[in-house]
Amino acid sequence: MPAEAAREAEAAKTPGLLARLAAANIVCDVVQGGHRLDECFSPNAVPSRLSGLDARDAALARSIATVALRRLGVIRHALAELLEKGLPRQAARLEFALIAAAAQILFLDAADHAAVDLAVRAARLEPKTAPFAGLVNGVLRNLVRRRDEFLALAASGEYDAPHWLAQRWRKHYGEEVARAIVAMHMLEPPLDLTVKSDAAEWAKRLDGVVLPTGSVRLRSRTPVAQLDGYDAGEWWVQDAAAALPARLLAPRPDERVLDMCAAPGGKTAQIALARARVVALDRSAERLKLLAANLARLNLHADVAVGDAAGYQAQPFDAILIDAPCSATGTIRRHPDVPWTKKPGDIETLAALQTRLLNRAALLTRAGGRIVYCTCSLEPEEGEQQIAAFLRRNPDFRRQPIEPREGAPEEFVNQEGDLRTLPHYWPNADGRLAGIDGFFAARLVRAA
Repeated sequence: MPAEAAREAEAAKTPGLLARLAAANIVCDVVQGGHRLDECFSPNAVPSRLSGLDARDAALARSIATVALRRLGVIRHALAELLEKGLPRQAARLEFALIAAAAQILFLDAADHAAVDLAVRAARLEPKTAPFAGLVNGVLRNLVRRRDEFLALAASGEYDAPHWLAQRWRKHYGEEVARAIVAMHMLEPPLDLTVKSDAAEWAKRLDGVVLPTGSVRLRSRTPVAQLDGYDAGEWWVQDAAAALPARLLAPRPDERVLDMCAAPGGKTAQIALARARVVALDRSAERLKLLAANLARLNLHADVAVGDAAGYQAQPFDAILIDAPCSATGTIRRHPDVPWTKKPGDIETLAALQTRLLNRAALLTRAGGRIVYCTCSLEPEEGEQQIAAFLRRNPDFRRQPIEPREGAPEEFVNQEGDLRTLPHYWPNADGRLAGIDGFFAARLVRAA
Protein backbone atom coordinates (compact mmCIF):
# COMPACT_ATOMS: atom_id res chain seq x y z
CA MET A 1 0.00 0.00 0.00
CA PRO A 2 1.47 3.44 -0.96
CA ALA A 3 2.46 5.62 1.99
CA GLU A 4 -0.25 8.22 1.32
CA ALA A 5 -3.00 5.61 1.13
CA ALA A 6 -1.72 4.05 4.34
CA ARG A 7 -1.88 7.40 6.10
CA GLU A 8 -5.45 7.96 4.88
CA ALA A 9 -6.44 4.50 6.12
CA GLU A 10 -4.92 5.27 9.50
CA ALA A 11 -6.64 8.67 9.67
CA ALA A 12 -10.01 7.11 8.84
CA LYS A 13 -9.85 5.18 12.10
CA THR A 14 -10.14 8.43 14.10
CA PRO A 15 -13.55 10.17 13.83
CA GLY A 16 -13.25 13.72 12.50
CA LEU A 17 -9.59 13.48 11.52
CA LEU A 18 -10.15 13.15 7.77
CA ALA A 19 -12.32 16.27 7.80
CA ARG A 20 -9.59 18.26 9.59
CA LEU A 21 -6.94 16.99 7.19
CA ALA A 22 -9.12 17.96 4.22
CA ALA A 23 -9.70 21.45 5.63
CA ALA A 24 -5.98 22.03 6.23
CA ASN A 25 -5.11 20.80 2.73
CA ILE A 26 -7.77 23.00 1.13
CA VAL A 27 -6.53 26.10 2.94
CA CYS A 28 -3.04 25.23 1.68
CA ASP A 29 -4.35 24.77 -1.87
CA VAL A 30 -5.96 28.22 -1.71
CA VAL A 31 -3.15 30.16 -0.03
CA GLN A 32 -0.16 28.49 -1.65
CA GLY A 33 -1.68 27.13 -4.84
CA GLY A 34 -4.04 29.98 -5.72
CA HIS A 35 -7.05 27.67 -6.05
CA ARG A 36 -10.54 29.11 -5.62
CA LEU A 37 -12.31 27.86 -2.52
CA ASP A 38 -15.50 26.91 -4.39
CA GLU A 39 -13.49 24.92 -6.91
CA CYS A 40 -11.82 22.96 -4.09
CA PHE A 41 -15.25 21.58 -3.16
CA SER A 42 -16.27 20.79 -6.73
CA PRO A 43 -16.71 17.10 -7.61
CA ASN A 44 -14.13 17.69 -10.35
CA ALA A 45 -11.55 19.39 -8.09
CA VAL A 46 -7.89 18.62 -8.80
CA PRO A 47 -6.49 17.68 -6.39
CA SER A 48 -9.59 16.28 -4.69
CA ARG A 49 -9.40 16.61 -0.92
CA LEU A 50 -12.83 15.14 -0.18
CA SER A 51 -12.37 11.56 -1.33
CA GLY A 52 -13.42 9.17 1.41
CA LEU A 53 -15.44 11.80 3.28
CA ASP A 54 -19.14 11.37 3.90
CA ALA A 55 -21.49 14.35 3.51
CA ARG A 56 -21.21 15.31 7.17
CA ASP A 57 -17.39 15.35 7.17
CA ALA A 58 -17.32 17.20 3.84
CA ALA A 59 -19.58 19.88 5.35
CA LEU A 60 -17.32 20.10 8.41
CA ALA A 61 -14.24 20.46 6.22
CA ARG A 62 -15.92 23.26 4.29
CA SER A 63 -16.94 25.04 7.50
CA ILE A 64 -13.41 24.88 8.92
CA ALA A 65 -11.73 25.97 5.67
CA THR A 66 -14.16 28.84 5.13
CA VAL A 67 -13.75 30.22 8.66
CA ALA A 68 -9.98 29.73 8.50
CA LEU A 69 -9.80 31.88 5.35
CA ARG A 70 -12.31 34.43 6.63
CA ARG A 71 -10.18 34.98 9.75
CA LEU A 72 -6.79 34.09 8.29
CA GLY A 73 -5.21 37.43 9.16
CA VAL A 74 -5.83 37.26 12.90
CA ILE A 75 -5.14 33.49 13.01
CA ARG A 76 -1.72 34.01 11.43
CA HIS A 77 -0.99 36.85 13.83
CA ALA A 78 -1.91 34.68 16.81
CA LEU A 79 0.26 31.79 15.62
CA ALA A 80 3.19 34.15 15.00
CA GLU A 81 2.86 35.34 18.62
CA LEU A 82 2.88 31.76 19.88
CA LEU A 83 5.65 30.41 17.64
CA GLU A 84 8.59 32.29 19.11
CA LYS A 85 11.09 30.71 16.70
CA GLY A 86 8.71 30.53 13.75
CA LEU A 87 7.71 27.45 11.81
CA PRO A 88 10.26 24.69 11.17
CA ARG A 89 11.53 25.13 7.60
CA GLN A 90 11.36 21.43 6.86
CA ALA A 91 7.71 21.24 7.89
CA ALA A 92 6.12 24.26 6.22
CA ARG A 93 2.75 22.51 5.75
CA LEU A 94 2.49 22.36 9.53
CA GLU A 95 1.19 25.93 9.33
CA PHE A 96 -2.05 24.81 7.70
CA ALA A 97 -2.78 22.14 10.30
CA LEU A 98 -2.30 24.85 12.93
CA ILE A 99 -4.50 27.29 11.00
CA ALA A 100 -7.34 24.75 10.74
CA ALA A 101 -7.10 23.94 14.46
CA ALA A 102 -6.93 27.62 15.43
CA ALA A 103 -10.07 28.37 13.39
CA GLN A 104 -11.91 25.75 15.46
CA ILE A 105 -10.55 26.97 18.80
CA LEU A 106 -11.20 30.66 18.19
CA PHE A 107 -14.23 30.81 15.93
CA LEU A 108 -16.09 27.51 15.77
CA ASP A 109 -18.15 25.60 18.30
CA ALA A 110 -15.61 22.82 18.72
CA ALA A 111 -14.31 21.22 21.90
CA ASP A 112 -10.80 22.55 22.62
CA HIS A 113 -9.41 19.14 23.51
CA ALA A 114 -10.73 17.64 20.27
CA ALA A 115 -9.22 20.41 18.13
CA VAL A 116 -5.83 20.03 19.84
CA ASP A 117 -5.82 16.24 19.85
CA LEU A 118 -6.78 15.90 16.20
CA ALA A 119 -4.18 18.46 15.12
CA VAL A 120 -1.51 16.50 17.00
CA ARG A 121 -2.68 13.25 15.37
CA ALA A 122 -2.58 14.94 11.98
CA ALA A 123 1.01 16.04 12.57
CA ARG A 124 2.05 12.51 13.53
CA LEU A 125 0.74 11.09 10.24
CA GLU A 126 3.30 12.91 8.09
CA PRO A 127 6.99 11.96 8.34
CA LYS A 128 8.09 15.60 7.95
CA THR A 129 5.73 16.92 10.62
CA ALA A 130 5.74 13.99 13.08
CA PRO A 131 8.81 15.30 14.99
CA PHE A 132 6.88 18.50 15.73
CA ALA A 133 3.72 16.98 17.19
CA GLY A 134 4.79 18.23 20.60
CA LEU A 135 5.18 21.74 19.21
CA VAL A 136 1.64 21.57 17.79
CA ASN A 137 0.32 20.48 21.17
CA GLY A 138 2.09 23.30 23.01
CA VAL A 139 1.13 26.04 20.57
CA LEU A 140 -2.55 25.11 20.51
CA ARG A 141 -2.79 24.72 24.28
CA ASN A 142 -1.33 28.20 24.65
CA LEU A 143 -3.83 29.44 22.09
CA VAL A 144 -6.65 28.06 24.24
CA ARG A 145 -5.23 29.83 27.30
CA ARG A 146 -4.87 33.16 25.46
CA ARG A 147 -8.13 32.87 23.52
CA ASP A 148 -9.73 36.00 25.01
CA GLU A 149 -6.70 38.07 24.09
CA PHE A 150 -6.78 36.97 20.46
CA LEU A 151 -10.55 37.28 20.20
CA ALA A 152 -10.20 40.90 21.33
CA LEU A 153 -7.73 41.44 18.49
CA ALA A 154 -10.17 39.79 16.11
CA ALA A 155 -12.93 42.15 17.23
CA SER A 156 -10.73 45.13 16.35
CA GLY A 157 -10.69 44.08 12.68
CA GLU A 158 -7.07 45.18 12.42
CA TYR A 159 -5.80 41.92 10.95
CA ASP A 160 -8.77 40.77 8.89
CA ALA A 161 -7.62 42.04 5.49
CA PRO A 162 -4.18 41.94 3.85
CA HIS A 163 -2.35 45.21 4.45
CA TRP A 164 -2.27 46.19 0.78
CA LEU A 165 -6.05 45.84 0.43
CA ALA A 166 -6.89 47.60 3.69
CA GLN A 167 -4.56 50.43 2.66
CA ARG A 168 -6.35 50.80 -0.68
CA TRP A 169 -9.79 50.95 0.96
CA ARG A 170 -8.64 53.54 3.49
CA LYS A 171 -7.28 55.66 0.64
CA HIS A 172 -10.40 55.45 -1.54
CA TYR A 173 -13.18 55.33 1.06
CA GLY A 174 -11.73 56.67 4.30
CA GLU A 175 -10.89 54.96 7.59
CA GLU A 176 -14.45 54.59 8.88
CA VAL A 177 -15.85 53.04 5.70
CA ALA A 178 -12.81 50.77 5.29
CA ARG A 179 -13.38 49.38 8.79
CA ALA A 180 -17.08 48.87 8.08
CA ILE A 181 -16.25 46.96 4.90
CA VAL A 182 -13.85 44.64 6.71
CA ALA A 183 -16.29 44.09 9.58
CA MET A 184 -19.01 43.00 7.14
CA HIS A 185 -16.65 40.50 5.53
CA MET A 186 -16.47 38.61 8.81
CA LEU A 187 -20.17 37.68 8.71
CA GLU A 188 -21.69 34.77 6.82
CA PRO A 189 -23.24 36.08 3.59
CA PRO A 190 -27.00 36.23 3.05
CA LEU A 191 -28.83 34.14 0.46
CA ASP A 192 -30.58 36.30 -2.14
CA LEU A 193 -32.91 35.13 -4.88
CA THR A 194 -34.10 36.67 -8.12
CA VAL A 195 -37.68 35.49 -8.67
CA LYS A 196 -39.61 35.28 -11.92
CA SER A 197 -42.72 36.90 -10.47
CA ASP A 198 -44.45 37.99 -7.23
CA ALA A 199 -41.49 38.59 -4.94
CA ALA A 200 -43.77 39.18 -1.94
CA GLU A 201 -45.40 35.77 -2.32
CA TRP A 202 -42.08 33.97 -2.63
CA ALA A 203 -40.68 35.85 0.37
CA LYS A 204 -43.66 34.61 2.37
CA ARG A 205 -43.30 31.02 1.16
CA LEU A 206 -39.54 30.86 1.73
CA ASP A 207 -39.31 32.81 5.03
CA GLY A 208 -37.63 35.82 3.52
CA VAL A 209 -37.98 39.55 2.98
CA VAL A 210 -38.31 41.60 -0.19
CA LEU A 211 -35.38 43.99 -0.49
CA PRO A 212 -35.83 47.55 -1.80
CA THR A 213 -34.31 46.44 -5.12
CA GLY A 214 -36.84 43.61 -5.59
CA SER A 215 -34.63 40.65 -4.67
CA VAL A 216 -35.79 38.19 -1.99
CA ARG A 217 -33.43 37.62 0.95
CA LEU A 218 -33.91 34.46 3.01
CA ARG A 219 -33.64 34.05 6.76
CA SER A 220 -33.20 30.28 6.61
CA ARG A 221 -30.09 28.22 5.83
CA THR A 222 -31.95 25.43 4.06
CA PRO A 223 -29.95 23.84 1.20
CA VAL A 224 -30.92 25.60 -2.01
CA ALA A 225 -32.05 22.51 -3.89
CA GLN A 226 -34.49 21.66 -1.07
CA LEU A 227 -36.32 24.99 -1.20
CA ASP A 228 -39.82 25.32 -2.61
CA GLY A 229 -39.78 26.44 -6.22
CA TYR A 230 -36.26 25.24 -7.05
CA ASP A 231 -37.25 22.24 -9.16
CA ALA A 232 -40.00 24.26 -10.85
CA GLY A 233 -37.48 26.93 -11.86
CA GLU A 234 -39.33 29.81 -10.16
CA TRP A 235 -36.17 31.60 -9.00
CA TRP A 236 -32.38 31.49 -8.97
CA VAL A 237 -29.67 32.44 -6.47
CA GLN A 238 -28.19 35.88 -7.18
CA ASP A 239 -26.86 38.51 -4.81
CA ALA A 240 -29.05 41.61 -4.71
CA ALA A 241 -26.23 43.79 -6.07
CA ALA A 242 -25.47 41.34 -8.89
CA ALA A 243 -29.12 41.53 -9.96
CA LEU A 244 -28.99 45.30 -10.57
CA PRO A 245 -26.88 45.61 -13.76
CA ALA A 246 -29.30 43.59 -15.93
CA ARG A 247 -32.19 45.68 -14.57
CA LEU A 248 -30.29 48.83 -15.51
CA LEU A 249 -29.81 47.42 -19.01
CA ALA A 250 -33.64 47.16 -19.19
CA PRO A 251 -33.80 44.67 -22.08
CA ARG A 252 -36.98 44.75 -24.14
CA PRO A 253 -38.79 41.94 -25.99
CA ASP A 254 -37.04 40.87 -29.22
CA GLU A 255 -34.03 43.14 -28.70
CA ARG A 256 -30.69 41.58 -29.64
CA VAL A 257 -28.62 41.53 -26.46
CA LEU A 258 -25.08 40.29 -25.87
CA ASP A 259 -24.14 39.07 -22.38
CA MET A 260 -20.36 39.16 -22.36
CA CYS A 261 -18.61 36.84 -19.86
CA ALA A 262 -22.03 35.33 -19.19
CA ALA A 263 -21.38 32.24 -17.03
CA PRO A 264 -22.77 31.08 -14.64
CA GLY A 265 -25.82 32.81 -16.08
CA GLY A 266 -27.77 34.81 -13.50
CA LYS A 267 -27.75 37.95 -15.63
CA THR A 268 -28.44 35.95 -18.79
CA ALA A 269 -31.55 34.56 -17.09
CA GLN A 270 -32.75 38.08 -16.28
CA ILE A 271 -32.34 39.15 -19.90
CA ALA A 272 -34.05 36.01 -21.20
CA LEU A 273 -36.91 36.51 -18.75
CA ALA A 274 -37.49 39.91 -20.40
CA ARG A 275 -37.99 38.00 -23.70
CA ALA A 276 -34.97 39.56 -25.38
CA ARG A 277 -32.94 37.52 -27.87
CA VAL A 278 -29.79 37.03 -25.82
CA VAL A 279 -26.41 35.64 -26.82
CA ALA A 280 -24.59 34.24 -23.76
CA LEU A 281 -20.88 34.50 -24.52
CA ASP A 282 -18.08 33.06 -22.37
CA ARG A 283 -14.61 31.73 -23.03
CA SER A 284 -15.13 28.71 -20.72
CA ALA A 285 -17.06 25.84 -22.29
CA GLU A 286 -17.31 24.15 -18.87
CA ARG A 287 -18.86 27.20 -17.25
CA LEU A 288 -21.28 27.51 -20.15
CA LYS A 289 -22.46 23.96 -19.46
CA LEU A 290 -23.46 25.18 -15.99
CA LEU A 291 -25.20 28.19 -17.56
CA ALA A 292 -27.14 25.93 -19.94
CA ALA A 293 -28.19 23.67 -17.06
CA ASN A 294 -29.40 26.68 -15.06
CA LEU A 295 -31.42 28.01 -17.99
CA ALA A 296 -32.95 24.57 -18.59
CA ARG A 297 -34.12 24.42 -14.95
CA LEU A 298 -35.59 27.91 -15.30
CA ASN A 299 -37.21 27.10 -18.66
CA LEU A 300 -35.47 30.08 -20.28
CA HIS A 301 -33.58 30.27 -23.56
CA ALA A 302 -30.35 31.88 -24.72
CA ASP A 303 -28.03 31.32 -27.68
CA VAL A 304 -24.82 30.04 -26.08
CA ALA A 305 -21.48 30.94 -27.69
CA VAL A 306 -17.97 29.90 -26.66
CA GLY A 307 -15.35 32.51 -27.41
CA ASP A 308 -13.04 35.29 -26.27
CA ALA A 309 -15.20 38.36 -25.73
CA ALA A 310 -12.29 40.73 -26.43
CA GLY A 311 -12.17 39.50 -30.03
CA TYR A 312 -15.80 38.54 -30.58
CA GLN A 313 -17.33 39.51 -33.94
CA ALA A 314 -21.03 39.74 -34.78
CA GLN A 315 -23.66 42.08 -36.16
CA PRO A 316 -24.26 45.10 -33.89
CA PHE A 317 -26.44 44.54 -30.82
CA ASP A 318 -29.18 46.71 -29.35
CA ALA A 319 -27.71 46.28 -25.88
CA ILE A 320 -24.59 44.72 -24.33
CA LEU A 321 -23.97 43.69 -20.74
CA ILE A 322 -20.31 43.42 -19.72
CA ASP A 323 -19.90 41.60 -16.41
CA ALA A 324 -16.14 41.91 -16.65
CA PRO A 325 -13.56 39.65 -15.01
CA CYS A 326 -12.21 41.56 -12.03
CA SER A 327 -10.43 41.29 -8.68
CA ALA A 328 -13.80 40.38 -7.05
CA THR A 329 -12.94 42.33 -3.90
CA GLY A 330 -16.61 43.25 -3.55
CA THR A 331 -17.47 39.58 -2.94
CA ILE A 332 -15.00 38.77 -0.15
CA ARG A 333 -17.82 38.09 2.31
CA ARG A 334 -19.10 35.43 -0.09
CA HIS A 335 -15.64 34.29 -1.21
CA PRO A 336 -13.18 34.63 1.70
CA ASP A 337 -10.36 33.18 -0.40
CA VAL A 338 -10.22 36.33 -2.57
CA PRO A 339 -7.92 38.44 -0.33
CA TRP A 340 -5.39 35.61 -0.12
CA THR A 341 -5.30 34.67 -3.81
CA LYS A 342 -5.12 38.17 -5.31
CA LYS A 343 -2.02 40.37 -5.56
CA PRO A 344 -1.71 44.14 -6.09
CA GLY A 345 -0.48 43.62 -9.65
CA ASP A 346 -3.62 41.67 -10.55
CA ILE A 347 -5.70 44.85 -10.56
CA GLU A 348 -3.60 46.45 -13.29
CA THR A 349 -3.72 43.27 -15.39
CA LEU A 350 -7.48 42.93 -14.99
CA ALA A 351 -8.05 46.62 -15.74
CA ALA A 352 -6.24 46.18 -19.06
CA LEU A 353 -8.56 43.26 -19.91
CA GLN A 354 -11.61 45.32 -18.95
CA THR A 355 -10.46 48.08 -21.29
CA ARG A 356 -10.26 45.60 -24.17
CA LEU A 357 -13.76 44.31 -23.40
CA LEU A 358 -15.19 47.84 -23.36
CA ASN A 359 -13.45 48.65 -26.64
CA ARG A 360 -14.92 45.53 -28.27
CA ALA A 361 -18.39 46.28 -26.87
CA ALA A 362 -18.22 49.79 -28.35
CA LEU A 363 -17.68 48.26 -31.82
CA LEU A 364 -20.56 45.81 -31.31
CA THR A 365 -23.14 48.40 -30.20
CA ARG A 366 -25.49 49.80 -32.82
CA ALA A 367 -26.17 53.52 -33.14
CA GLY A 368 -28.56 54.43 -30.33
CA GLY A 369 -27.71 51.19 -28.49
CA ARG A 370 -26.51 50.89 -24.92
CA ILE A 371 -23.89 49.19 -22.78
CA VAL A 372 -24.01 48.36 -19.08
CA TYR A 373 -20.54 47.70 -17.70
CA CYS A 374 -20.18 46.17 -14.24
CA THR A 375 -17.64 44.58 -11.91
CA CYS A 376 -17.93 43.04 -8.46
CA SER A 377 -14.87 45.03 -7.37
CA LEU A 378 -14.30 47.77 -4.80
CA GLU A 379 -11.32 49.11 -6.73
CA PRO A 380 -11.80 52.38 -8.68
CA GLU A 381 -9.41 51.24 -11.44
CA GLU A 382 -11.98 48.57 -12.31
CA GLY A 383 -14.97 50.87 -12.02
CA GLU A 384 -15.08 54.65 -11.91
CA GLN A 385 -11.69 55.17 -13.57
CA GLN A 386 -12.45 52.60 -16.26
CA ILE A 387 -15.60 54.43 -17.36
CA ALA A 388 -13.97 57.87 -17.26
CA ALA A 389 -11.25 56.59 -19.59
CA PHE A 390 -13.80 54.92 -21.90
CA LEU A 391 -15.77 58.14 -22.32
CA ARG A 392 -12.57 60.02 -23.16
CA ARG A 393 -11.75 57.45 -25.86
CA ASN A 394 -15.30 57.27 -27.27
CA PRO A 395 -16.91 60.70 -27.77
CA ASP A 396 -19.88 59.06 -29.50
CA PHE A 397 -20.92 57.51 -26.16
CA ARG A 398 -22.43 59.29 -23.19
CA ARG A 399 -23.28 58.17 -19.68
CA GLN A 400 -26.98 57.62 -18.92
CA PRO A 401 -27.30 58.25 -15.16
CA ILE A 402 -29.31 55.90 -12.98
CA GLU A 403 -32.65 57.33 -11.85
CA PRO A 404 -34.31 56.67 -8.46
CA ARG A 405 -37.35 55.17 -10.22
CA GLU A 406 -35.16 52.31 -11.47
CA GLY A 407 -35.08 50.60 -8.10
CA ALA A 408 -31.56 51.47 -6.95
CA PRO A 409 -31.64 53.21 -3.53
CA GLU A 410 -30.20 56.71 -3.51
CA GLU A 411 -27.16 55.64 -1.47
CA PHE A 412 -26.22 53.20 -4.27
CA VAL A 413 -25.77 55.98 -6.87
CA ASN A 414 -22.58 58.06 -6.92
CA GLN A 415 -22.19 61.68 -8.01
CA GLU A 416 -21.71 60.71 -11.67
CA GLY A 417 -24.93 58.72 -11.71
CA ASP A 418 -23.25 55.30 -11.69
CA LEU A 419 -24.04 52.41 -9.36
CA ARG A 420 -21.63 51.87 -6.46
CA THR A 421 -22.59 49.47 -3.67
CA LEU A 422 -20.41 48.73 -0.65
CA PRO A 423 -20.56 45.61 1.56
CA HIS A 424 -21.70 47.45 4.70
CA TYR A 425 -24.79 48.97 3.06
CA TRP A 426 -28.13 47.76 4.43
CA PRO A 427 -27.11 47.27 8.09
CA ASN A 428 -29.38 44.96 10.09
CA ALA A 429 -29.23 43.59 13.63
CA ASP A 430 -29.81 40.16 12.08
CA GLY A 431 -26.56 39.41 10.24
CA ARG A 432 -28.43 37.08 7.87
CA LEU A 433 -30.30 40.10 6.49
CA ALA A 434 -27.45 42.62 6.46
CA GLY A 435 -25.10 43.81 3.75
CA ILE A 436 -24.72 43.44 0.00
CA ASP A 437 -21.90 42.61 -2.41
CA GLY A 438 -19.68 45.49 -3.51
CA PHE A 439 -20.53 46.34 -7.13
CA PHE A 440 -19.92 49.04 -9.70
CA ALA A 441 -22.07 49.56 -12.80
CA ALA A 442 -22.34 52.28 -15.42
CA ARG A 443 -24.77 52.67 -18.31
CA LEU A 444 -23.48 54.07 -21.60
CA VAL A 445 -25.50 55.07 -24.69
CA ARG A 446 -24.16 55.42 -28.23
CA ALA A 447 -25.28 58.44 -30.21
CA ALA A 448 -28.09 57.72 -32.68
